Amino acid sequence: MTTSPTSRVRVSIVGGSGYTGGELLRLLSSHPHAEVAQVSSRRNATTPVSSIHPHLRGRTTLEFCRPEEIAACDVMCLCMPHGESSHQIDRWAALAPRIVDLSADFRLRDPAEYRQWYGSDHPAVAWLNRFVYGLPETRRERLRTARLASGVGCNATAVNLAILPLAREGLIKLAIADLKVGSSEAGAEPSATGHHPERVGRVRPFATMRHRHQAEVRQELGEFELHTTITSVELVRGVQCTAHVLPTRAVSEKDLWKIYRAAYAGEPFVRVVKAKSGLHRYPEPKLLSGTNFCDVAFDVDPDGSRIVVVSALDNLVKGAAGSAVQCMNLMCGFDETEGLGFAGLHPL
Repeated sequence: MTTSPTSRVRVSIVGGSGYTGGELLRLLSSHPHAEVAQVSSRRNATTPVSSIHPHLRGRTTLEFCRPEEIAACDVMCLCMPHGESSHQIDRWAALAPRIVDLSADFRLRDPAEYRQWYGSDHPAVAWLNRFVYGLPETRRERLRTARLASGVGCNATAVNLAILPLAREGLIKLAIADLKVGSSEAGAEPSATGHHPERVGRVRPFATMRHRHQAEVRQELGEFELHTTITSVELVRGVQCTAHVLPTRAVSEKDLWKIYRAAYAGEPFVRVVKAKSGLHRYPEPKLLSGTNFCDVAFDVDPDGSRIVVVSALDNLVKGAAGSAVQCMNLMCGFDETEGLGFAGLHPL
């Protein structure tokens, strides 16, 4: 069933007190076809939403409810910590015909892959193939008819969108992706890695190889030699990916322009950014703060033997809540861009 574009859907958010939940609430508060009916938080039950998410003052009068108080709705967005959605998926599926799960629980279709990357057996194997991976740029047509969509890894999204056009052309022999990430990627709960005195002024590698988001790239783009390194930097929001690609054949800059323009000409939230001069010649996370855009640029060695692709996005939006809204729009038959029009700020 396709929702009429003039109708409104009632959305409930389970686990809405974290950064991703706050961004989801912000985006849905200006969505012309969505109404947030309930937001749960066990720790903050009966607390006004705007006291936890102060940027929503005047935008919502909702209070957090307990998870067990969540009632039937049109769309359920699950923003719980990784590992929790899969243990309760039968319950949530009984309450909503459409679910978007922002955790990692249903991103990988193969239970063996899940076991390899997450270190345990999946508790709801029968549901894995029922979820569609929630990256519209690779799964748009399936999302239009889907009732269940997974979240996306923010780092995986940065890599996927950087090299997707090359993968589609069979051009990747080897890709090494170096990612710089902001502290909000660690979530709202205090931790040693996110503690400000331990983070400010520092550049700290924390996953030099085999980060679990790598599995999502393999799933979406196919098998080729892929390596990732992730480094914490002094950002709050943002991911920047620099991917070094050894191609299967020599290519020119003209070839790359043709490939990237063809791949992204119709994409509402991917922009090819490549200026000859100025401060902002390449994608910068800070310019994308609060937006659902992913900016992509490329360079190539004169002999065509190495391609460097740079991508950037806001990990809380295009890497999480924004992609979730984009999926919801597709699943409900709305315009894909509804509620996602914020263009960003400069200077910031």
